[in-house]
Amino acid sequence: MKRAALLLAAAAALSGCGLRPLYGGGSTGAVQSTLTAIKVAPIEGQSGWLVANALRDRLGAGGESTARFELQVRLDDSIAGLGVRRDDSVARERRTLRARYQLVDLNNGTVVLDATAGSDAGIDVVGSEYATIAAERSALERLSGIVADQIIARVGRYARSSSAASESGQ
Repeated sequence: MKRAALLLAAAAALSGCGLRPLYGGGSTGAVQSTLTAIKVAPIEGQSGWLVANALRDRLGAGGESTARFELQVRLDDSIAGLGVRRDDSVARERRTLRARYQLVDLNNGTVVLDATAGSDAGIDVVGSEYATIAAERSALERLSGIVADQIIARVGRYARSSSAASESGQ
């Protein structure tokens, strides 16, 4: 009973501060209905394929015919050597994945959101070339998911703010 009372008190306190859940309304809420109405434009390269698939997984897209928005993404994927051994070979690398993305309203072609996302990962360069390549690919897979999460979070915030603006009559 005490736990239920504490939860109710915490919920009452939070409701007064203006915090609202991003995905309020569940599958019929404004944010989720906007996310399912987004199609992902093709993205070049292996990193593009990974990011596009991660985005589609997170969007739960309803299909090309029901799309109201298109997400256009350009990626910059780079690997730079950091640490150098005594024999001048690279000991550590940093893989960086940056994305510039635009959310385009398909009704009028207007860019409604223009932003960037990115992350990086450190990679140990070992004696085995195969192991190093596997580590680079694994880092790319992780970075693709991180960048996709950042993009979806920002698009969700846009959807929330645009639905709040339309609800208030602006």
